[in-house]
Amino acid sequence: MDHDAVVRKKMTEKYLLDELDPSTRDEFEEHFFDCAECAVDVQAGSTFVEGARSVLSEARTVVPVKHGWLAWLRPIYAAPALALLLVIVGYQNLVTYPALRQASSHARVLPWASVNVGTWGSGGPVITTRPGEGFLLFVRIPPESGYSHYTADLYDPAGRLEWSLTIPASSTQDQWPIQVPPANRVSGSYSLVVRGITPGGQSKETGRATFDLQVQK
Repeated sequence: MDHDAVVRKKMTEKYLLDELDPSTRDEFEEHFFDCAECAVDVQAGSTFVEGARSVLSEARTVVPVKHGWLAWLRPIYAAPALALLLVIVGYQNLVTYPALRQASSHARVLPWASVNVGTWGSGGPVITTRPGEGFLLFVRIPPESGYSHYTADLYDPAGRLEWSLTIPASSTQDQWPIQVPPANRVSGSYSLVVRGITPGGQSKETGRATFDLQVQK
């Protein structure tokens, strides 16, 4: 898939909104596996969508709506939500996007692997990195209902929790691009444990995946 066509047709936005047909979606996923710029766009877009959903959820909690969705058009309800969304948009444009764009400007594409949470077994993909380098995980989570969001916890070869990330629950998207930040890691078998969080705050492990990290010095 040609990168210029991806940009021209706004496929990143359509991918996040689940507006691509299955065959085009598969082609786009194959493309951003090898395209650092598109991978960054997908990650930034996913972060924005999660932030917007969180803001709207908080706005509904602070200002209950009793007259249907049209009540959101009233200023008393719309103003707080729009103000919070503007803060998110401003932060994304001024801080998150420039930082991610700068990271993607380097010639080297981050190492990556695709992992399926819920696939049990000792085998897994191998990711080769340099010391202090981050990497990408394309995580496929089996869709389940009843969760407001997920948490993804990365454990090092010694079983210590190294890093965590919140993933929004979506009925239309089961694969999420996750950028694991740089750190001084050692070679070995790492585990990614995904837990579903209910609206009431209850946590349940939905699956885990393992992969081997090889740090080349």
